[in-house]
Amino acid sequence: MARVTVEDCIEKVPNRFELVLIAAHRARLIANGSSINVDRDNDKNPVVALREIGDGALSPEDLTEDLIHSLQRYVEVDEPEEAPAEELDGLSGGDQQITFDSINEEDLLRGIESLAPPERRDD
Repeated sequence: MARVTVEDCIEKVPNRFELVLIAAHRARLIANGSSINVDRDNDKNPVVALREIGDGALSPEDLTEDLIHSLQRYVEVDEPEEAPAEELDGLSGGDQQITFDSINEEDLLRGIESLAPPERRDD
């Protein structure tokens, strides 16, 4: 029964390593009390997990995302950033002007060419 189940799963998840990871994750979820979507038929949790994946009862993409989220220790929260124009308006203070230094390409190349490499010393 398990061999047929694995062959069914390979059609849904072509990478066998990914299949092992998501099936093991699903088996742990079942062991922790998650409801199953197929008949148990006196099968153990790994076989039930493979049957769920093979029958299409669970999406492999959803299981992969769930596995990734379960392994994350730090979840970054995206917060909206303030607009740069608002920050500049607050800093201008009326009569103050904010200026930015700029350099054209010719001046930059001239400055780079004027740099001399350090002299080589035989110490």
